[in-house]
Formats: sequence, structure tokens, C-alpha cells
Amino acid sequence: MSTELDPTTLMKKQVGEAAAARVQSGSIVGLGTGSTAAFMIQALGDRLKSGDLKDIQGITTSFQGEVLARECGIPLTTMNEVDRIDIAIDGADEVDPNLNLIKGGGAAHFQEKLVEAFANQFIVIVDSGKLVDKLNLSFLLPVEVVPKALNPVTKAIEKLGGNPQLRMAVKKSGPVVTDQGNLILDVKFANGIDNPAELETTLNNIPGVLENGLFVGLTDLVLVGEVIDGKPVVREIEAS
Repeated sequence: MSTELDPTTLMKKQVGEAAAARVQSGSIVGLGTGSTAAFMIQALGDRLKSGDLKDIQGITTSFQGEVLARECGIPLTTMNEVDRIDIAIDGADEVDPNLNLIKGGGAAHFQEKLVEAFANQFIVIVDSGKLVDKLNLSFLLPVEVVPKALNPVTKAIEKLGGNPQLRMAVKKSGPVVTDQGNLILDVKFANGIDNPAELETTLNNIPGVLENGLFVGLTDLVLVGEVIDGKPVVREIEAS
């Protein structure tokens, strides 16, 4: 049986490896969540095993990432045990022209934002399909909510013009429960999000909201994977 990767998967792998190549020995590294980030974590593990990379410590953003990092031999630490995060690398569900993001498709955006907001450099790794002219026209905005506040938060978001829907689990009964034990409301605004910075603050000021999936002003560099003429390529978009 052939183990050759299809062009799309190979593109994700190359984007992950391109990001991992930017990590220097001695770094504290924020390790993102998702399929492309998984290739990045695997590439970091390979660099450690080969001796090309030494003395790094990872801070994971999800239980899934923690399991994979340990499998790949990456030493782990926590934010409370370090005085800095040198670089964080993660995917995104949408990226707008100002490099603002929607994240949270994997329900890990609280831990992701916690790590990536404190990183000295934040690199986003995506395929070209994640680049959009305006956020929320296609992808719903995740909002993490304390369970006992679900109804009042739902009503507050509706007053802002949003249409919130409780995210339900796949292959199990009931709603998705985050690593923090909370619920996710996926929100659609009819005309997308005009002012991501304002909305991020407004949502987070609703009592009962832990965090939302808008990442505003955090991105330093986006590595974009594309398949051109059947071949995967990686291009860079830097924050202005």
C-alpha cells in the first residue's frame, strides 16, 4: 500500500515543517492545536531526535497537543513555570487582510489565546482557503461560556445581532465540553464582523463568557500553504 501523501496533506506537512524550522535551540515554544499544527509538532520532535534542535520546552494549548508532544519527545512546561514564551505556532479557521483571526474550531481557543498573547512571536500556519476578505461570513465565531450562564449569554449575544447556536458533539450525545469544562456557542453575524477588536472586547465583557475566538492584533507572520499545478508551496504574509 502506498504511503504517499495527497497534495493537500503534503502542503499542510510542508507548512508545519516551515514553521518548525523557525524555532531556535533554547526556546520556549507555544504548541498549537489542529491538523496543521500536528505536523509542526511532529517536525519539532524530528529536529530534536536528529540533534538539529536542542533544549526547547513546549507549552501546549490542548490536551490533544499535550499527548502528541509527549509522543514526539518534546519536553513540556507550563506558563507558570517560565518567564517568557519565545514563539507560538498555531493554525486558524479564518485570517482577514489585517491578519486578525477566528480560531476555536477545535474548541481550544481559550488556551490558544492565553499562550499566543504572551508569546514574543506568533506564527499562524494555514492553507490558502482560510484567507478571507471579512471574518465570519463563512466560519462561525466560537464563544466559550460557563454552563450556568448559557441562557443569559445567549440572550446578550442575540441583542448584539448575533445568532448563537450551542455546539453539539459528534459521536457522543450532548454538547461539546471544552478542556475547561465549559460550553461553546457558535455565533453568526448576518453581515460578518465589521470591527473585530470592538466585538472581541464586547463579548468578553459579557458575564459568563470566558473567551471568544477573535484574535486581534496578535499575529506576526502567516505561513500560507497552497497547491499550485499539483505541487505544494508555502508563502509568507508579514504583519504591517
